[in-house]
Amino acid sequence: MPALVLPFSKIRKEDIPLVGGKGANLGEMYNYGIPVPNGFVVTAHAYQYVIDHNALQPVIREIIRQTEVTNQKELEKASIKIQRLINTADIPSELTSEIFSRYQSLKPGEKQPLVAVRSSATAEDLPDASFAGQQESYLDIKGESNVLQAVRKAWASLWGARAIFYRATKGYDHFKVQLAVPVQLMIQSEVSGVVFSVNPVSRNKNQVVVEAVWGLGDYMVQGVVNPDHYIVNKDSMTIHSRQFVPQTIMEIMQYPSGVKKVNVPKEKINLRKLTDEQVIEVAKLSAKVHQHYFFPQDSEFAVEGGKIYLVQTRPITTLDMGKGAKHISEDQILKLTQVLQGEPASFGIGFGKVVKIKSASEINKVKEGDVLVTEMTSPDFVPAMKRAAAIVTDKGGQTSHAAIVSRELGVPAVVGTKIATKTLKDDQIITVNGSTGTIYNGVPEKGKAVEQKDFKEAEFPKTATRVYVNLGEPDLAPVVAQGNADGVGLLRAEFMMAQIGVHPKKMIHDGKEKIFIEKLAESLAKFTYSFGDRPIVYRASDFKTNEYRNLVGGQAYEPIEPNPMLGFRGAYRYISDESVFNLELEAIKTVRNKMGHKNLHLMIPFVRTVDELIKVKRIVSASGLTRSNTFKLWMMVEIPSNVILLEDFIQVGIDGVSIGSNDLTMLILGTDRDNETVAPEFDERNPAVTWALEHVVKTAAKHHITSSLCGQAASLYPDLVEKLVGWGISSVSVSPDAVDNTRRVIAQIEKRLLK
Repeated sequence: MPALVLPFSKIRKEDIPLVGGKGANLGEMYNYGIPVPNGFVVTAHAYQYVIDHNALQPVIREIIRQTEVTNQKELEKASIKIQRLINTADIPSELTSEIFSRYQSLKPGEKQPLVAVRSSATAEDLPDASFAGQQESYLDIKGESNVLQAVRKAWASLWGARAIFYRATKGYDHFKVQLAVPVQLMIQSEVSGVVFSVNPVSRNKNQVVVEAVWGLGDYMVQGVVNPDHYIVNKDSMTIHSRQFVPQTIMEIMQYPSGVKKVNVPKEKINLRKLTDEQVIEVAKLSAKVHQHYFFPQDSEFAVEGGKIYLVQTRPITTLDMGKGAKHISEDQILKLTQVLQGEPASFGIGFGKVVKIKSASEINKVKEGDVLVTEMTSPDFVPAMKRAAAIVTDKGGQTSHAAIVSRELGVPAVVGTKIATKTLKDDQIITVNGSTGTIYNGVPEKGKAVEQKDFKEAEFPKTATRVYVNLGEPDLAPVVAQGNADGVGLLRAEFMMAQIGVHPKKMIHDGKEKIFIEKLAESLAKFTYSFGDRPIVYRASDFKTNEYRNLVGGQAYEPIEPNPMLGFRGAYRYISDESVFNLELEAIKTVRNKMGHKNLHLMIPFVRTVDELIKVKRIVSASGLTRSNTFKLWMMVEIPSNVILLEDFIQVGIDGVSIGSNDLTMLILGTDRDNETVAPEFDERNPAVTWALEHVVKTAAKHHITSSLCGQAASLYPDLVEKLVGWGISSVSVSPDAVDNTRRVIAQIEKRLLK
């Protein structure tokens, strides 16, 4: 006779038919040395024993036979009937005694420990079906009778409305799916989270995704709070990107009152939930579990007393979805107007009519091909999600159970938009890009369908030539950081200063230098934090006088010049009056030294002479910033004198050069690219320009410093990129939308050059 109750120590992954996917995974991890809280499993045989003991199978089959599962009201009535039968069923005394005995011996020295009682369907957590959120869990249970009651509730949850619907749509025989019940020592979670051993949205197999919230994880699952979001590079175990989300409410467990909603303490609202070290530890545990199972894993973790526990794991079932699915290509939506930006949650592009619903009671409003828009998703929405062309929510993260199910269903989804239910109107036609988190008004006039692509390693090629991104807007940093850029090759100061809005000299005059430094440092930190361990190259301010005059108070400090392009700008401005440049240097020091973000570096723009570079370096050194392995000083190459005298500039002492191909081309050819009359003459492929590019790249390589190109040329001209790579350029820096394509082009070029 199969066992009715088994401790984790006696369970292996092969025991799925007896303990379900969740139970088997817990036992397997426990015996593999993963930090899993101890426990036992009331087996699927015990569940079937109770069903048979009470002769419930024929009764339940008849109830299901009479129910139209696509009718929400009928489905809910059937569910209530079946659950009532199980909740009133007799449990044989030998089973009761064994549960009590295992519970009492679970924690040495404590006969009535707090436990979590979870559900584990025998068809759950298999590679072809996640069953995410289909059965219930009960937390902070104490005492024999309460444990038994929770076990009974878990059995009954197998017959919840959404569980019945899910099995029916997947084609499972209801009685071939049985329920085991893991009983596990309760972790009083200070922080809870989910970790994916493969990026479930981008399908990048070299990335681990970690999400975390204060308190219990249920609010993250429900989409009530948005989690902190981390992407970790699996091969190097370095943090690729960070995204911090303030949290004001959380769930905690207070015995005996149970789960309680509380405010996050004020001092914690704006704190990150995990340290970098903890993020890496979670990622390593996830990678270890993935390696052990030879299959991508979706694992839940909890932190108690600073110690990290994995509390469950399941296969990721969504990486190969989309075979044969029809969606619009990304090229076809470029002309549409963007209306919202959220978090990408499910791969693909869908379009349709907006249908807003407030609760699961309204899901019948969503018809085939509609776009479901709601405040937050939950597993109760599954019938509507199955019919929807796309899903959009105000709240939620990539690791909610509903997001997992949407990926399994192959439905594009965008979560965490904050304002979708307020911004979008019923019957409005929209296009949803679940791969980027972008929502557009309308659909392409010629919405030719294309095959949705499966993950291919070629989509995320590794290149010797680094591909950086050009940025300036701080609010874009968390989103862009999740992409495949190797860092920020050109961080423009001007956008951040424009957001401050006041001319820095006026702020100095008004005694508000500290405010300027704080605001600039805050903006810089959004980039340095979001991009994890990747470098951020900050180009110091290069406002022209006509641009500076537009800031509040600017007219008092900026002359009117006949040609600002060639006027009072760049390095010459710093050495003429150090005051503003010193504020920038102080902001850099704040980010590096006080905030601890050592990935921030400095680049000097528009350096006309070698003497200017010498004087600028003296100012930088006097500020306390010294070139080292963790702090690099770059110089822009955008003036012909930079090209001609490059070796002299290098001898002064710099770590790299970045070619501003737009300005350099303009100044070499004497052509104003903004003048439509002569604009056709502006071409980075002109022989004079390409000679300059080749000279810069090869000279930099000769002197063992890095070289980059941060103009538009790298994203426009693959033939020019091939030349740059052949000459030995270290990196290119392009706009965010050009990163992936540029990397694919470079990968192909490098492959050809190696032949």
